[in-house]
Order: sequence, then structure tokens, then C-alpha cells
Amino acid sequence: MLAIRLPEEIETRLDSLAKATGRSKSYYVREALVEYLDDLEDIYLAEKRLEDIRAGRTKTIPLEEVMKEYGLES
Repeated sequence: MLAIRLPEEIETRLDSLAKATGRSKSYYVREALVEYLDDLEDIYLAEKRLEDIRAGRTKTIPLEEVMKEYGLES
């Protein structure tokens, strides 16, 4: 369980959305958190990959090679 305090403006917006759609405020908070966490995880993964590429721990493959391998040449 998690309890958070929201600024009044956000609480009002959330309450209005919940009433207008018949869903709970908890539903929208959960959905927002899941989406935000997905985005953060993607960012951290991309940053780690970039760090690995710059440090020479990961090799890159030119786009032309990938397209050729999968028959996507134009």
C-alpha cells in the first residue's frame, strides 16, 4: 500500500477524471505509474547501452547490414 499527498490542482483534476469516466482515482494513478516506470526503464537501458558502446563493451551493426540480412534493401 502506498499513500501520497498530491497538490490540490492535481487532486482536483484526478477526481474530475475519475468521476467523468467512472473509474477510480487509484486506477489512473496506477496507469500513470506503470507508464512512467516503463519510460524510465527504457531510458536507463538506453543510457547503459550507450555507455557500453562508448566503452567498447558492445559492438554496433550498421543499418545497411541489418537491412541486407533481413532482405529489406531498397
